[in-house]
Amino acid sequence: MNFCVCESTMLNHCFLLLLLCLARLPALSPALPFEQKTFWDFAMDSMDSDVITTMMRDEDEGSAIEEIPSPELPMCPFGCRCQLRVVQCSDLGLTEVPTDIPKDTKFLDLQNNRITELKEHDFKGLTYLFALSLVNNNIAKVHPRAFTPLKHMQKLYFSRNLLTTIPGRLPPSLTELRIHDNQIKRVPAGAFSGLGNMNCIEMGSNPIQNSDFEPGAFRGLKLNYLRISEANLTGVPKDLPDTLQELHLDNNQIQAVELEDLRRYKQLYRLGLAFNHIRHIEAGSLSFLPRLKELHLECNRLDRVPFGLGDMKYLQVVYLHSNSITRVGVDDFCPRGSGAKRTFYSGISLFDNPVKYWEVQPATFRCVTSQLAIRLGNYKK
Repeated sequence: MNFCVCESTMLNHCFLLLLLCLARLPALSPALPFEQKTFWDFAMDSMDSDVITTMMRDEDEGSAIEEIPSPELPMCPFGCRCQLRVVQCSDLGLTEVPTDIPKDTKFLDLQNNRITELKEHDFKGLTYLFALSLVNNNIAKVHPRAFTPLKHMQKLYFSRNLLTTIPGRLPPSLTELRIHDNQIKRVPAGAFSGLGNMNCIEMGSNPIQNSDFEPGAFRGLKLNYLRISEANLTGVPKDLPDTLQELHLDNNQIQAVELEDLRRYKQLYRLGLAFNHIRHIEAGSLSFLPRLKELHLECNRLDRVPFGLGDMKYLQVVYLHSNSITRVGVDDFCPRGSGAKRTFYSGISLFDNPVKYWEVQPATFRCVTSQLAIRLGNYKK
């Protein structure tokens, strides 16, 4: 990783160099669901280094008059920082969305304030807004037309607020919604109506139960990624989008996986069911996931390796540690014969189980890349 050092004494040039450094770093992948993206993460998603370099050159050419702003330039809300179409108004103790936000703003950061409500005209004229962060406020009320002006907004970060339901009339252009850690207790039918471009929803850490999802709650969505972790689910929710590639249901109260629970999700390649109370996975349940590559079942109550793993051609990573598994069969992971397994395992974790690892046959792991990919032992009663 290259580290950039700012040698200029001019604050705005340091700020620009920092943006350039961040632009050269690899973007965080949506496959890292445990950490909330920061405001700058999604800002950098749409800024490449060439754009920032051009902006820096323009800044240098106009530096002679930068201390005397032209009256034609848009004003910046009091206390905020405005540069490169980024308006940063975080950590200011704001109780409402500020006025005088420049009309060409592309990234608006309002996180870590005390905003309680989004009013009808709060975002009036912000047609070019691409990403909006409202993380860590006290928002409990959203006007039905609050987001109407945001014709091109793609990312909305609404986590750590006081919402009790999904806001209505979200922009059809939206592709990513982070709304975890609210007070959402009901997802009605059509809650995401008209959001055909949406591919990622994070709605964990809400007190949602299975019965709180009305039939048709996810109708019309073509999601790739969905996380409903740290909720009150007792089973795999029904009728989720069949386009899902990643489904994360960790830290719930799921007790079993039944035969029909996963039938719809033939595109799934990562499934997270860790930190639940799963005692039983019905035989054949996993056979509906022909593309699955990564399976998380750690920290449950399984007493055996789930049936059918050996027939999953593309499965590469299986987390089964911290369960109650007492026996591992020679065919639990690998198919009998040859030619059926398309990809070898790169990781199998079985540590912190009561299985006597010295009794496990070496042939059990014949389709694993190396011994370093296997973790056994370290069981404590």
